[in-house]
Amino acid sequence: MPDGLLAAVPECWDTDGGSLVGSWRRREAEVAAVGPGGGGRLVGPVALPRWGLGWVAGVAASVVVVLGVLYGGESTPGGVDARVGAAVEGVGPPWRCVALGVDFLGEPAGAAVVVAAAVTGCLLLRWVRGVVLVVSGVGMSVGAATVIKQLAGRTIHGEGNLSYPSGHTAFATALVLVVALLAAGRLGLGRTAGRLLVLGAALVAGAGMGWAQVVLGAHYPTDVLGGWCTALVVVPVTAWGVDRVGGRWAG
Repeated sequence: MPDGLLAAVPECWDTDGGSLVGSWRRREAEVAAVGPGGGGRLVGPVALPRWGLGWVAGVAASVVVVLGVLYGGESTPGGVDARVGAAVEGVGPPWRCVALGVDFLGEPAGAAVVVAAAVTGCLLLRWVRGVVLVVSGVGMSVGAATVIKQLAGRTIHGEGNLSYPSGHTAFATALVLVVALLAAGRLGLGRTAGRLLVLGAALVAGAGMGWAQVVLGAHYPTDVLGGWCTALVVVPVTAWGVDRVGGRWAG
């Protein structure tokens, strides 16, 4: 866009400390730094929008730690687990079939399909940064859940069946959270609309997968909450890291 036209547009696009003109200038500078084709570098809209989710990650981390301390080493449900579990466990058809279908999305085969779909979408948009965030955000969330399981040592249905936090819930939440973050950033949503989209999508994904895990008796409700919060910690931190690395690489 010509500098004269840019200068004529008022700097009043939003209230988040940025502007429409600022966004245009940043994007032009980013493209100029790496060339029109990008050279395979991490160009494109940022992975973590300017309004960020730092406070969400902080609260979620606290929840993960508190639940891990409260239920670490346990092999029986807590009071909340028993009440919630009694309300949803043991459902019959067709809801059990729905729960099995949702659970499949967290299994290796189902997870590979949905992750591949997200990666393909980013590739079609020539968005290398999006591909990196999908793979790293989801992978690190599941990895973090696996490590925390070993540390917490909570089991269900016998020794060796580590349950806290729920890896299925962490996976589903992380994938949807990543997609929502990328969409919010690409659409240029402001603070309120962006957070509503991102947190709403994460809540729906976590609640859906969590419900399936409790219905099928694979996890306690508090395991599900821990898995949801694990993704809320890992994904924003990973997105911040992707942007930092991408900015330095592009520069």
